[in-house]
Amino acid sequence: MDDYDDVLENEKMTERKQKIQAYLESKEYIPMKRKDICTLLGVPQKDRTIFEEIVSQLLEEGKAVETKKGKLMSPKALNMQGGTFLAHSRGFGFVAVEEGEDIFIPADKLNGAMHKDKVLFRIVKKASNGKRAEGEIVKILQRGNIKVVGTFEQGKGFGFVLPDDKKITQDIFIAKENSMGAVTGHKVVVDIIKYGDERRNPEGKVIEILGHINDPGVDILSIIRQYDLPVDFPKEVYDEIENLETEVSKEELEGREDFRDWQTVTIDGEDAKDLDDAVSLTMLENGNFLLGVHIADVSHYVQEHSALDKEAYRRGTSIYLVDRVIPMLPHKLSNGICSLNPDTDRLTLSCVMEIDQKGNVVNHKIVKSVIHSDRRMTYTAVREILEDKTPALLQEYADFVPMFENMNHLRCILGEKRKKRGSVNFDLPESKIILDEDGVPTDIKPYERSIATNLIEEFMLVCNETVAEDFFWQEVPFVFRNHEVPDGEKLQKMDDFIRNFGYHLKGNKDEIHPKAIQQILSLVEGKEEERIVTRVVLRSMKQARYMAENGGHFGLAAKYYCHFTSPIRRYPDLEIHRIIKMVLDGHMTEKKERSLKKVMPDIAKQCSMRERLAEDAERETDDLKKAEYMSDKIGMVCEGIISGITNWGIYVELPNTVEGMISLQSLEDDFYIYDEENMCVYGEHSNKKYTIGQKVTVIVAKVDVELKEIHFAFLEEE
Repeated sequence: MDDYDDVLENEKMTERKQKIQAYLESKEYIPMKRKDICTLLGVPQKDRTIFEEIVSQLLEEGKAVETKKGKLMSPKALNMQGGTFLAHSRGFGFVAVEEGEDIFIPADKLNGAMHKDKVLFRIVKKASNGKRAEGEIVKILQRGNIKVVGTFEQGKGFGFVLPDDKKITQDIFIAKENSMGAVTGHKVVVDIIKYGDERRNPEGKVIEILGHINDPGVDILSIIRQYDLPVDFPKEVYDEIENLETEVSKEELEGREDFRDWQTVTIDGEDAKDLDDAVSLTMLENGNFLLGVHIADVSHYVQEHSALDKEAYRRGTSIYLVDRVIPMLPHKLSNGICSLNPDTDRLTLSCVMEIDQKGNVVNHKIVKSVIHSDRRMTYTAVREILEDKTPALLQEYADFVPMFENMNHLRCILGEKRKKRGSVNFDLPESKIILDEDGVPTDIKPYERSIATNLIEEFMLVCNETVAEDFFWQEVPFVFRNHEVPDGEKLQKMDDFIRNFGYHLKGNKDEIHPKAIQQILSLVEGKEEERIVTRVVLRSMKQARYMAENGGHFGLAAKYYCHFTSPIRRYPDLEIHRIIKMVLDGHMTEKKERSLKKVMPDIAKQCSMRERLAEDAERETDDLKKAEYMSDKIGMVCEGIISGITNWGIYVELPNTVEGMISLQSLEDDFYIYDEENMCVYGEHSNKKYTIGQKVTVIVAKVDVELKEIHFAFLEEE
C-alpha cells in the first residue's frame, strides 16, 4: 500500500471513530455493551475487529469510559473529561486539556496519578475570581513514565531510586534482585514494573547504571536519559549514508541555477560546524539591493521515507546541550556534504530578493541552485570590519568590505521597516557556560549580540517571510511558523503590573497590535526596569509553534512566516524544502497534494512537540551547570534583580543570568504575604515590600547541585 492509500485508510479510521464518539455523546444514546452498539450501528461482522480497535483508542484517549458491567458511555455524561496530568514538585498539579485553561488538581485529589499520565478527571469547583477551576483525577488512562532516571540509595535487602525529575514525587522501590548491583550514589535508569497507589510506592527494575553521581559527564548523561534523547543513530541510517559522496558531481548540477561566480560568504559563530546558510549581495543599477539567501539543499540527500528521514522526523531538531550537540542528522551530512564550507561546490535552495531602499521585496525568485562560498566569516570578524574598522581585517578582506558595508546598510533598512510595522524585539540577556575538559563550569559569559548577528538575523527573517508568503498564495500544503495573538486576560495582568512603573498598554486587550507591545519595550529601553518589564511582557506572550495553516506571526508583526533557513537542524525546514522542490519540478500532483494536506498537521505537531522537549532539556542542563558553578561561592555577596515572585519564594537573577530563590519562610523579620495581582510580597506588620524588578543585594546561602537549586538570602537578613 503506498503512502496515499495509507492516508486514506487513516482518514476512514478517523471518520469511523468520530462517528462512534458522536453516537456515544448523542442525547438518544443509552449506555450499552459493545455488541449492542455494533448491532445498532450496523457494523458488519468483518469490521468488528476494527470496531474494537476504535473503542480501545477512545478509551485510551479518555473520549469514552466503560462501566463495570461493560457498558460504554461518554465521559461528558459523567461530568468527566480527559487530559494530561502535569505534576508540581510540591505535590499538587494541573491537567492540561485540548481547549481552555489548565485545571488545578490538589495533592489529595491525585488518586495515584503521576507526572505526564493521561487521565480522566471531573471538575469539583468551577473557575471564579481569577482562580482556575479545580478538579480530581478519576481514572488513569495511560502512564506517562515508563522509565525513570534517578539516584540509587541502598537499604537492607532493597533500595530506592530518588527520581531526578522532582515532579515525580514518590521514590521508586527496588527489590534486591532488580538492582543490577547498584550502590548508593549510582545514577540509574529504572523500568517501572508496578505503579503503586496512595499508600504504596511505585516499584522498579534497574536496567542501566550510568555511573556514580560524581563521575564526570554522568550528570548530563542522566538528563539525556531522563528526556529519552536519541544520541546514537540506528545502524540502518549509517548503512544508508556509508557510500555518500563528499563532493558534488556534475550530474547533480543539472536543472540548477549556477551562482558559483557570485561573491558569497557564510557568517556564523567561531565554533559553528554545520553551516547551512550563505549570503550574497550586489547593488543593482536602479539602486535596489539584490540579496541572495542560499540554504543547504539537505532534502537532496535526505530522501523522503528513508531510514535517515524517519530518524530526522523522530528527532525533529538538533539539541544544544551545555557540553554537546545532539544533531538531527549524522555529522557526515551536517558537517560534511550539507555544510556550506568555503572553496567547495554545494547544492542549495536559494531565495534571491530584489529589495528597494525602503526595505520592500519588490521581486524575488526561489530556485534550486549551486554555490561556491568564498569565505567562512565569523560574527566577530564581520563586527570588527564594520564597527571597529580593524586595519588587519580590512586588508585581509578588502575584496569583501564593500559587500559587507552594503549588507550593513540593508540591515538597517530592514530593521527600521520591521520596527515601523510593530515587530517586537525581546533582547533578554543570554549566556554561554564555559566548561573545562572534565565538564566543570569555569565561567558564565554573556552571548555576544552585535551588528553582525543582527545582520544575519534580518536577512533570514526577510527570507522566511518571502518564502512563506509565496507558498501561501500558491495554496499548496505547507508548514508555517505561527505566533498567535496574546490572551487578553494575560495582557490585562501585564498592563496592571507595568502601571506600577508608569507605563500603559494602548489599545483593546483582546485585539492588541504588536506595535503596542513594541512601544512599551521602547519606553523602558535603557532604564533600570527594562529587564523586568521585558520579562513580564514576554511571559504574557504565547509560544510560537508550527502549523499547517498560516496564522501570521504576532511578535514579528508578519502576516506570513515559516522556517526555511535551517534544514540541517530543524525538520520543518527540511519538509518545506521538499514541498518547494516538488512545486519547482512540477511533481506536486493532486494526489500528492491531498496526501500532504492530510499529514501536514501531524508533521507540524511533531515538530512543535520536539522543539519544546529540546528547550526543556537545554534549560535543565544550563540550570545544572549554573548550580554547579555557584556551589563554591557560598557566602559571596551579589547584586541582583527580583525576577519572579510566588507564594513560596522570591527569585533573584544575577547579571550573569544565574537565578536563585529566597524562601518566604526564611524571612524572619516579618510574616510576608503574597500579592499576585501586583507581583510582590509585603510584610504583614512592617509593610516592607519586595516587588518584581527591584534591585537587591543578596548572599549565596546554599546550593544543591543535585536538585539544581540555588538559595539566596537578603544581605540584611543574613
